[in-house]
Amino acid sequence: MQRIILIATLILSVITADAQYKWDVGIKIGGSNYLGDIGGQELTRRDFIWDMHLDDTRMNYAVFARRKMSKRWALAANVDYVSIWGFDANSTNPARRARNLNFRNKMIEVGGRAELTVFYDNDVGGKGYYDPDYRFFIFAGIAGFSHNPQGQVFEGVDGDGNVLEADYKGSEWYDLRPFRTENQESEYEKIGLAIPAGVGMYFTFDKQWRFGWELNWRTTFTDYVDDISGQYGDIAEIAARDGGDIGAALAQQSNQNIIDFINSDDAIAGRGGSLNDHQWSSSTTIDPETGEAIPVLTKRGDPTNSDSYLTMALTGSYVIRGSSSFYKAKYSWLKQRRGAKRSRAKF
Repeated sequence: MQRIILIATLILSVITADAQYKWDVGIKIGGSNYLGDIGGQELTRRDFIWDMHLDDTRMNYAVFARRKMSKRWALAANVDYVSIWGFDANSTNPARRARNLNFRNKMIEVGGRAELTVFYDNDVGGKGYYDPDYRFFIFAGIAGFSHNPQGQVFEGVDGDGNVLEADYKGSEWYDLRPFRTENQESEYEKIGLAIPAGVGMYFTFDKQWRFGWELNWRTTFTDYVDDISGQYGDIAEIAARDGGDIGAALAQQSNQNIIDFINSDDAIAGRGGSLNDHQWSSSTTIDPETGEAIPVLTKRGDPTNSDSYLTMALTGSYVIRGSSSFYKAKYSWLKQRRGAKRSRAKF
């Protein structure tokens, strides 16, 4: 967090040293969601927004600074707080409901991007006052983020496949990374890289206030934003580590009720297949506490696709006044209209 504050301070220092209508600074408020191994619709996996659940949308907040480089190009820097989460119990995919995992991740992102204006109207409404001004742009860049996925232990469904929300609301959240829930040799990285890309627009009012909207999709280089990537690890080995009882419970939460339900004749008739048809196979392991056999799904995630997350936000910013060459060429004539003395023409 101290590094993030330092970076933000340096950005603001540069801005105030060159404040000539080239800069605007502001905030963003919106929603965030993600595409990964948790949740999803009936099919096993679909790209982009088609596997997302609107019910799992959480809040996104950001501060940003933007510098106009030319008529069409601008550079921007941002610091974002992004909250994402997901529950298999909310999915309509039988295999994922059987897996019954969950997560949340509160992320801090620092990024930079280039914006290209693809359409603009300097005089919306054609009134001749150049107010408001409109821009529609596309952008791409690079970002770094700090993340810490957490999970809960709960029995998410009953024997009829109904979600038992009361079982997990209010229960404790645990940091998943230290438990190595897939029995990895070491913990995955807490810092990651992402490629942000998207579209946005804004109106500038009175040459000073900008209000707009943007959609920002981040492609990451990690498959552990949700703590899920590959195969189940040995539950006994996970349980043998420090805090292992909780770690084992977080790593494997499938329950016999839901497995029996989705393999029942009624469920198969309505779905046209069984659990194995979704490329999952059931097996058992020994519960470290009771010594009883408990069900396990051998495939925990899909390591061939990295996780992604997105934000959709409303934006508001303040244009720092000054007298850049761009402004002089574009708007200096407006100053002459405000209280300027006009000399009489001489013939």
